[in-house]
Amino acid sequence: MRQTEVADRHTISINKLQAAREWKRTLIAYGFISPWLIGFLVFIIGPMLASLYFSFTQYDMLSDPQWVGFDNYIEMFTSDKRFMAALKVTLMFVLVSVPLKLIFALLVAMIFNVDRKGVTVYRTLYYIPSILGGSVAVAVMWKQIFGSKGAVNSILALFGIKGMSWIASPDFAIWTLIVLVVWQFGSPMLIFLAGLKQIPTELYEAAKMDGAGAVMRFFRVTLPMLTPIIFFNLVMQTIGGFMTFTQSFLITSGGPMDSTLFYAVYLYETAFTHFHMGYASAMAWVLLLIVGLFTALIFKSSSSWVHYEAEGGK
Repeated sequence: MRQTEVADRHTISINKLQAAREWKRTLIAYGFISPWLIGFLVFIIGPMLASLYFSFTQYDMLSDPQWVGFDNYIEMFTSDKRFMAALKVTLMFVLVSVPLKLIFALLVAMIFNVDRKGVTVYRTLYYIPSILGGSVAVAVMWKQIFGSKGAVNSILALFGIKGMSWIASPDFAIWTLIVLVVWQFGSPMLIFLAGLKQIPTELYEAAKMDGAGAVMRFFRVTLPMLTPIIFFNLVMQTIGGFMTFTQSFLITSGGPMDSTLFYAVYLYETAFTHFHMGYASAMAWVLLLIVGLFTALIFKSSSSWVHYEAEGGK
C-alpha cells in the first residue's frame, strides 16, 4: 500500500510539474503575441464595435450620439438616391475592372514567363504602376492625359478626330478610372507568374505529343492548373475593387454628376465632410456585408471551377 501511495504521489508531482511547464510555455507564447493581440483588440475589434453602435445612432462627433435604431439603414435603402447611385457605380466598376485587370495580368505574366536576359527588368517596370497608382502624381498625370488638351486627344487629332475632356464627361469618366485600375495590374501579374512557374513542363510536353496546339494547351493545361491562383486573385481584387477610393477622390472627386461616386468616396464625404458619422458607420457595415456576400459567392462557386493538383491523385 505504501509503495502504491508513493507511486501515486510521484505521478501527481510529475503531472503538476508538467502542467506548470505547459502553463509557463503558454504565458511565454501569449507574451510574444501580446503586441499583435493588443493592437488587434484596440485598433480593429474596438473600432468595429464602436462603429456598429454608432450605426444605430445619430452622431456628428461634436455632440453625444442619439439612438435612432434602424433609421439610418431604412433611410439608406429608401430615400438616399446618392447611396443607390454610389452602389450602382461601384458594382459596375468592380464587375468590369476586376476581370479586365486579371486578363491583362495573366497575359503579361505569360509573356514574361520566359528565361531570357533582362526579363526581370521588364517585370519590375510593369510592376511599378501598382506602387504608384494611388499617388497624387499619377492622379495629376491622369488628369492631363484624359483632359481636353491631353495626350489622348492629341493622338486622336492626328487622325482627324475631335476629342473631349474625358474625365469631365458623365459617360466616359468612369472608363478613365477603369483604365487606370487595369493599368495597375502588377501585383496579380507577379502572382500569376509565380503560378506559371509551378506548372510542370511534363504536362506541356505530353500535350504536345497528343497534338495539342498553343491555344489548346492554354485552355487544357495552363488555365486548369492556374485556377487556384485565379481564385486567389479574384477574391483579393474583388475586395479591393469595392474599397477603391483614391482614384475617384483625386481625379474626379466623384463627379461629374456622381458618375464616379464610388461607395468609399461617398462614405468619406458623409463622415468627414457632412459629419454624419452615425450614417457613415451604417454605410460601412452595409459595405462589409456586400463584400462578404460577393466573397461568399466566389467561394461557393469555386468548387465547380477551381482544381487542385492533389485532387488528381485521388
